[in-house]
This record gives sequence, C-alpha cells and structure tokens, in this order.
Amino acid sequence: MQAESSTILKILDDQIHALQSQLAALGPMRPGTLTRQYRQPQKQKGPYYQLSYTYQMKSHTEYVPKAQVATVRQEIAVYRRYKRLTARWIDLALRRSHLRMRMATLPAQPLRPGRPAGAVPSESGASKTRKPPKKPLFRHSAAQHSPALKHQNP
Repeated sequence: MQAESSTILKILDDQIHALQSQLAALGPMRPGTLTRQYRQPQKQKGPYYQLSYTYQMKSHTEYVPKAQVATVRQEIAVYRRYKRLTARWIDLALRRSHLRMRMATLPAQPLRPGRPAGAVPSESGASKTRKPPKKPLFRHSAAQHSPALKHQNP
C-alpha cells in the first residue's frame, strides 16, 4: 500500500508540474463575455461590441472598438483556459493531500487475511470488530397507541 501510494503521489506531482508549466506559458488574459449589441435593436442597425465581466464582486461593462474584438476574444479564451487549468490543479492538489494524510494515518503493515470484515485496527494494533447498531427497544405495544387495536381480542 505504501509503495502504491508513493507511486500515485509521484504521478500527481508530475501532473501538477505539467499544469504549472502550461499556466506559466499563458499570455494576456481577461475575464468576460463579449457580445454584439445594436443601437437600434429592432432594425439591427448600429452594431457595436460590449464586454461584460465581474471583478472583485462588481459588475463591469466596457465598450470594445471593432478593431480590438479579435484581441479581446483571444484574451477571453486564454482566461477560460486559465480557469480550467487552475481547477484541475486544485483537484490534483486535493487528491494529493488526501492521499498524503491517509498514508500518514494508515498502519505500515497491510490488513492480515484472517481479520473479520468489520475489523478496524486500533491504536495498539489489535483489531476491534464493529458491532451493528442496536435496534430501539419499545416499552409500549402498538395496541396502547392505537384505539382501533385496543378493542380487538388477541
């Protein structure tokens, strides 16, 4: 188990380093959505481009000159890639952290074949068997709670 976990940690580390390299290579970026608007929407006359985004919990809207539309689209695409890569990095980092913590808390030796299915190793190394939860004990019969059942003969 320990050797398997070490191998998985190495794989996760390699994937994280690859993501970091991809992130370092990203160019200019910006968040947002680029839309084409019209000054006269019913007639679709007077088109212009508008960029909408949220930054520091505030909404922003900016006019984008037609000559800058392609550049802004590219920056938005890079930002979306950045978001995907960082989400993947976080996913891998969490998996790595959980595995590392599990490795630190697991006993060094694997479970022995003769242990019962519900056995869990205790701190002393001996196994304790989990008992199923007790069923609740009822002090009163159903007849005491239901008037219809009280009048029936057993």
